[in-house]
Amino acid sequence: MTSVVFDQRDPAFIADPYPVFAALRERGEVHWHEDMGIAVTVSHAAGSAVLRHRSLGRVWSDVKPVEAFTSFNLLHRNSLLENEPPTHGRLRRLVAAAFGRGHVERLRPWIADLADRLVDELCAQVEDEGSADLLAHVAAPLPVEVIAELLGVPTSERSLLQPWSNAIVKMYEFDLPQDRKDAAERASTEFVAYLRELIALRRRSPGADLVSDLVAVTDTDGGKLTEDELVATAVLLLMAGHEATVNVVGNGVLALMHHPDQWRRLLADPSLMPTAAEELIRFDSPLQLFERTATADVEIAGYRLREGDKIAALLGAAAHDPLVFAKPETLDIGRFPNQHLGFGAGIHYCLGAPLARIEVEAALSALARKLPGAELAAEPRRRAEFVIRGLHELRLTGTGAGA
Repeated sequence: MTSVVFDQRDPAFIADPYPVFAALRERGEVHWHEDMGIAVTVSHAAGSAVLRHRSLGRVWSDVKPVEAFTSFNLLHRNSLLENEPPTHGRLRRLVAAAFGRGHVERLRPWIADLADRLVDELCAQVEDEGSADLLAHVAAPLPVEVIAELLGVPTSERSLLQPWSNAIVKMYEFDLPQDRKDAAERASTEFVAYLRELIALRRRSPGADLVSDLVAVTDTDGGKLTEDELVATAVLLLMAGHEATVNVVGNGVLALMHHPDQWRRLLADPSLMPTAAEELIRFDSPLQLFERTATADVEIAGYRLREGDKIAALLGAAAHDPLVFAKPETLDIGRFPNQHLGFGAGIHYCLGAPLARIEVEAALSALARKLPGAELAAEPRRRAEFVIRGLHELRLTGTGAGA
C-alpha cells in the first residue's frame, strides 16, 4: 500500500484520470489517500470485493453540525442506499415490489418518444444556429422527465427537480465549500416539503404512478414505508437516475465523437445499442467512487481494515483493469461480456439500472437516427468534480438524416 496517490482537484487529473489509475494499479490494488482520508482500490477484483463484502457496508454518519443539515441528513438516514440489513432488506423489498408493478416497461415507449422529441429540438437548433448543446437539450431533461413521470409529478412542477438534484449531489464531493453545503441543505428542505405534499395528495387520490404504489405497498409482515422513507426513496430515484443518465449520455457521446469509427459502427448496426450503452458506462464512468465502511475487521487485496475504517472502490479504475477487459483503453461498442461496476454490485446494486439502460439506449437511438452526421462543434469543458464525472456542455454540429 502506498500514499499520496492523486490530487482529485487537479484539472489535468480530472480531464483524464485513467493513466494515473493504470500507474497505481501496477504498484498495488489498494492505496491510502491521505488527503481524502480513505483507502482506494484500483483493480476490478478489489473494487468488486469492496462492493460485495458483507463486512463492508454503507454506514451513514450525519453531516455536522446536525442542526444545520436536518433535511439532508433525513434524506440519507432513511435511504435504502445508506442502510444495511435488516433495514436495507425491508426497504428494498418494499421499493422493489412497487417497481415490480410494471412501471419500467410501462414507460419504455414513452421514453423512446420523449427522446425523439428532445433530439428533434436539438436538431432544429443545429439547423438554425449551427450547433446545439446535447446536455441542455437531451441528456439533462430526459432523466428528469422520466423520473417525474414515474413519480407522477405534474408537468408544471417538473422544472423544480433538476436544480434540487444538482445542489444536493454536490455534497458527495470532497472539500466542498460552505456555500455549496448550505445550498444542498436548502434544496433538501424544499424537496422534502414538496414531496410531503405530493405524498399527501397521492394518499387522498392514488394514481398510476410509483408514489401511489409506494404509499400502498406492504411487506410480508404488513409493514409499510414511513413517510420519511417514502420521501428519501423518491429523492434517491431522482438523484441517482438523473446524475447517472446525464453523465453516461454526455461522457458517452463525447467518447463516440472522439472515436468516429465506433459512431459509424453504431449507425450501421443499431442492434449494437444495448452493448454500446454498457461500453459507454464502462469507458468513462459517470460515478467514479463508491464508499464503504468496515463493520468488522476485514482484509481486501492484502490491505487490512479495522472496524470503522473506510475504503472506496474507484469504479473508473476497475473499468480499465486489463485483467478483466481486453484493451481497456479501446472503445468497443460490441464488447461482450462487459463486467463493469457502474451500477454497483452486491446488495446495493442499483435498483434503477433497467430504467437507466432504457434511457441511454433511447437517447443514443434517437441521436443516431436523427443526427447521423454528428460531430463536435467544440471540445467541451469538464466539470471540476471528481466523484461525479461530467461535462459543462457538449455542443454538437453536423447533418441530419435528410441531408
